[in-house]
Amino acid sequence: METLLPALLRLLGAYLLGSLNGALLLGRLRGVDIRTQGSGNAGGTNALRTQGRGFALGVVIIDIAKAWIAVRVLGGPGATWLAVGCGFAAVLGHVYPVFHGFRGGKGVATLLGTLLAVSPLLLAAVLGVWLVMMTVFGMVGLGSIVASAALPLLALLGVRGGWLPPESLAPLLGFGVACALLVLWTHRANLARMQAGTEPRAKRLWLLGRLLGRI
Repeated sequence: METLLPALLRLLGAYLLGSLNGALLLGRLRGVDIRTQGSGNAGGTNALRTQGRGFALGVVIIDIAKAWIAVRVLGGPGATWLAVGCGFAAVLGHVYPVFHGFRGGKGVATLLGTLLAVSPLLLAAVLGVWLVMMTVFGMVGLGSIVASAALPLLALLGVRGGWLPPESLAPLLGFGVACALLVLWTHRANLARMQAGTEPRAKRLWLLGRLLGRI
């Protein structure tokens, strides 16, 4: 109990940090609630589409930074169970923020902030998968789902390849599976739009579509 209570307090602190939603905090300064605009999501993509690049950049910086702080300050260095637990708590706080009526974003930027704190190389691998998906399909939601789902496999490859320490495998696998399921859940509306053929594409990143359009 003496060791469990401090860990629970750190996880609670990480959740509260995650609840500081960048889109909603900056939106208050601007007098807008982006949950009433666009897709209704309090995240970077909807911020870009409804408020512009500068606003969206601020949102992403806040959402990445809060996860990095939660992991490095409350969880400690390395990909330990406490570190990834604090990261996942921050992601949960972003998706279900106690300060904003439990209506937040989809958790992707906060997930990236966690990976930045525990393993920049793993973050680079996940971003590589996302960029490939964006190049081929041009859908931000699909790229986020696939990149998150690839996280456990990339962690395994990292340990096998020697660029991740063996002791990090179990925590990263647990974190990866939990985040993949959560991101899949938060993107259920995107999946419905994909099935209906109404999901918008990021045309500047959809290089394959631009190439086919020239043929």
